[in-house]
Amino acid sequence: MIGAVLDNPASAKDPPVIADVSFVDEIVAARGAGPDALIPILQAIQDRCHWLPDPALRRVCEVTAITPAQLDSVAGFYAGFRRTPAGEHIVRVCHGTACHVKGSTLVEDALRLYLGIAAGTDSDSQLRFTIQRVACLGCCTLAPVIQIDSITYGHRAADTAPDAVRDFLELQLANPDDHPVPAAAIPDPDAPVIRIGLGSCCVAGGAMRVHDELTREVSRLGGNARVEEVGCVGMCHQTPLVEVAGTGPLSGSSLYTRVSPDSAGSIVRRHVRPRGWWRRIGNAWRDAIDAIIPDDGPALPTRRYAPDACDGEICEFLGPQMRIATEHCGQLDPLDLDAYLAHGGFAAVAAARAMDPAAIIEALSASGLRGRGGAGFPTGQKWSKVAAAPGEAKYVIVNGDEGDPGAFMDRMILESYPYRVIEGVLIAARAVGASEGIFYIRHEYPLAVARIEQALDRCRGRGLLEGVSIRIVQGAGAFVCGEETALIASIEGQRGMPVLRPPYPSEAGLWGKPTLINNVETYAQIPWIVRHGPAAFARIGTGRSRGTKVFALTGKVQRGGLIEVPMGVTFRQIAEQIGGGVAPGRRLKAIQIGGPSGGCVPAELADTPIDYESLAGIGAIMGSGGLVVLDDTDCMVDIARYFLSFTQAESCGKCAPCRLGTRAMLDILQRLCEGKARPDDLRSLESLAGDVKCSSLCGLGQTAPNPVLTTLRYFRDEYQAHLEGRCPAGRCAALIRYEVVDGCIGCTKCAQVCPVGAIESRPYQIHEIDVTRCTRCDICRRECPTSAIVVR
Repeated sequence: MIGAVLDNPASAKDPPVIADVSFVDEIVAARGAGPDALIPILQAIQDRCHWLPDPALRRVCEVTAITPAQLDSVAGFYAGFRRTPAGEHIVRVCHGTACHVKGSTLVEDALRLYLGIAAGTDSDSQLRFTIQRVACLGCCTLAPVIQIDSITYGHRAADTAPDAVRDFLELQLANPDDHPVPAAAIPDPDAPVIRIGLGSCCVAGGAMRVHDELTREVSRLGGNARVEEVGCVGMCHQTPLVEVAGTGPLSGSSLYTRVSPDSAGSIVRRHVRPRGWWRRIGNAWRDAIDAIIPDDGPALPTRRYAPDACDGEICEFLGPQMRIATEHCGQLDPLDLDAYLAHGGFAAVAAARAMDPAAIIEALSASGLRGRGGAGFPTGQKWSKVAAAPGEAKYVIVNGDEGDPGAFMDRMILESYPYRVIEGVLIAARAVGASEGIFYIRHEYPLAVARIEQALDRCRGRGLLEGVSIRIVQGAGAFVCGEETALIASIEGQRGMPVLRPPYPSEAGLWGKPTLINNVETYAQIPWIVRHGPAAFARIGTGRSRGTKVFALTGKVQRGGLIEVPMGVTFRQIAEQIGGGVAPGRRLKAIQIGGPSGGCVPAELADTPIDYESLAGIGAIMGSGGLVVLDDTDCMVDIARYFLSFTQAESCGKCAPCRLGTRAMLDILQRLCEGKARPDDLRSLESLAGDVKCSSLCGLGQTAPNPVLTTLRYFRDEYQAHLEGRCPAGRCAALIRYEVVDGCIGCTKCAQVCPVGAIESRPYQIHEIDVTRCTRCDICRRECPTSAIVVR
């Protein structure tokens, strides 16, 4: 099948003709005909067609009150909308921070070569595949990541990226009826419970296939166990994870890490007693065969991973953590409402409904909770402003537009703790007097959207929302919509462009009404504070930074994942104790915090506490919670260029300092990385950074220079080297070359794997690399068995 894609050089396929647009009427009937329905309508059309055909857009204007000018303005603003035909399958290549530092550019280049996608285009000639760059897929611990349609593949490299395409095509040809997953039987009350994490990272790591094998084996043994889906387990570096709790040969609770589908059956047989003597005899035979012919099955499990009952790296990873927003991590099915209620779910809502609204806000203020979206504004103060604003119509919005590359905290919370966030929204609505809530979630987070939708349906069915109407609005691919006023404009069906404040949303927000906006993590903290009291929360953390913070720990670290730690832990504790440090032989260089708005903290400042005040003192900000560890193979000039290219592309263009200033800064960084720098570039770069920071309209432009300023401050020697035409880290392609040195044994492996034929195969002779054809993909160096290929 793939050969047909690659080997058929036929002329480009004609763009598809859209003759029947009756589906547009169905979409409008389901989503509405007002201006605020424009973005959902466009999303539905694109989901169906993979692009926005002109006939369908004309039909939208015919059957709604939306004008062609409004439609064209919105469709042209959001990066998520496509106006040209796309292939049958969309290959999304993540270029988030973690993916970038691990080689996502090389992965994309390899995919383009394999799929025959020419430079300057994004689709192959037959419109089978379209490559789409995305800022972040939210599976940062599996970097580099690609997604083909709805299937995500992690840990890709230039030489393994084509394998994902082949696997995807094989799945398209497979018949799911060949290996059906049996219906679950009713187990004995005291039967073991087998839990498997099925968050996005887990699924991308193969957990769904493990889940299916567990279910099949349980069914084969008579169904005497229960397989439960749980949310994010935090330890993304160990996925797929399986925990067995209950009775059996190994009583208590046991955790298995990095489980493969082939080893899932042996886990079940180790813990589950078959029903019926025929099954027991068959199971004994299989165990005997397993003992004679060892497989790659799991070793003895790690015991239950409570910090006081574990050892080894799992204990190191979990020991410093404290669960508030991620309470009951890895223990509950995200959509099991009864399980959530049994663990105290919605008790905080009941308590809040018995309280005076002012008392709720007073308790929140006493807790010291600050908004976890980045700026750290006191939450109680924001709530009190909305509560005091006149008017009966008020709104509560959940900002789930987590656009920071390298961050996936909100995604995992939405996927794993949907009822907890809903509970926080209900408490907020009670406190500020709102009767309508809105979840604004990235369109790139389909599992989060699905779980919130299902959770809301189940809450409605039980009468738990009690008069508060809550709905979901999906973003359309604009990072700037993380800013409050831009987010509001997007919900109203407009271009997501910030407006000058005041008035603030607390006074005049959605549709001009008082509006409360907090991010996902902030709402997830609220139920714990109500149940345990503000003093309990205030005792955690430091000074003016109270409670815990959820971080996405990724990059050049050995143990990545979703972590929640008390405010005040140091960068070193997170990178070295929780994360296990960088790879052997490498050196910790810096930790990037806060995404495009944050900064790069050098290794010599790794003992800095992570709280709002300490970070401000070193020129960084908390941001939403991305932590990307960098080692000595990372170029800090390239990192600054990467972040500025992101913010420049995401600038809405409304104000000149951001629109033009970030472009001028990016041009300088581009010259530095290409060996074309000018003597006064560093001075110009610093001057521009200051101007953009002071003059931009919104937070995107005001914080865009932070990665540049912190790298200039702490890594100026690297900038100086680039002025001289050198990249000390060996990262900038234009400033390096690959060379074969003594030690080459002429094995020809480098020639065999070179995707562009830059190495001629000469058996038993020292090879040479044609630097004019070399793409610096790094495959040859990694494949060389004698380390005879070096970067100069």
